[in-house]
Amino acid sequence: MPENMVSMRELLGPHLPYLRRHARALAGSQRTGDEFVRAALETLVDAPESLPHDDMPRVALFRLFHAYWLPHRAEAVAGTPADTLLAAPHHPGREALLLTVVEGFSDAEAARILRMDESALAAAVADARAAIAAAIRSRVLIIEDEPVISMHLEQITEEMGHEVVATAMTREEAVREAERVRPDLVLADIQLADGSSGIDAVRDILGQFDIPVIFITAYPERLLTGERPEPTYLVTKPFEPDTVIATVGQALLSRQQLLSPA
Repeated sequence: MPENMVSMRELLGPHLPYLRRHARALAGSQRTGDEFVRAALETLVDAPESLPHDDMPRVALFRLFHAYWLPHRAEAVAGTPADTLLAAPHHPGREALLLTVVEGFSDAEAARILRMDESALAAAVADARAAIAAAIRSRVLIIEDEPVISMHLEQITEEMGHEVVATAMTREEAVREAERVRPDLVLADIQLADGSSGIDAVRDILGQFDIPVIFITAYPERLLTGERPEPTYLVTKPFEPDTVIATVGQALLSRQQLLSPA
C-alpha cells in the first residue's frame, strides 16, 4: 500500500466511526449510510487530492463526505449507493443540526463542511428545530437500567411533546412492554440491569414492529465499525438534551418521510 495512503488511514481512521454515525442518521439506514461512506472513501482513494487540505482532518473528512453526499443522495435506483434512499428534498438544516449538536462541530466548522455561510446555517438550523418541534407525536418505549438516566430521557422526550408509554430495565421486560404498548419509537441502552443486552431486546422487538430505534451507549465506536448489523441512530453517554432531541427528531422525520414520500 502506498505510504501516503497509510498515513491518510492513520490520519482519518479515528474519525470514521463518527462519520458512519452521521451518514446513518442522514440516510435513516445503516446499510445506506455505510454505503455512502464507503463510496466517498473510494473517491478519495481514486483522487487523494479531493481531500481538503486546509482543514483539520475531522473537518476535512466530513467535508469530503458531504461533497459526495449531496449530488448522489437522490439516486434511489437499484445499483447505486443510495438504492434505499428516497429522492426527497435536501434538508441542510437537519444536516447542520446533526453536525453541531450530535457530532460536536462548531457553527463555523459545520458551515465549512456544508459549504454555507454561518448566517444561512443558523437559519437552516432554526428551520430544522421547528420541523422537529412539529414532528408527529409519538409513543416512546425507554429501555434503560439506570433510573436517573431513564427519568432524564423521559423528561426530554415528553418535553418534545411525545408520550413515554413504558420503561423497561431488562430484555424480557422490554419485549413484554413493547408487545403491550406497541411503541412508535424505542430509546435503548446497550447493557441492561440483569446482564442482558439492549441490542438483543431490540432485535426481538424489531421482529414484531418496524419502528426506529435510538441506542444510547458510552462506547459508540464499538457499534460503528461497518462490519456487521449495527444501529442506525446512536447517542453517546453522557448526553446533552439537545443531542437526544436532534436524534429523535431526525429518526421520526426520516420515518415520516419514508411513509409519506410525497
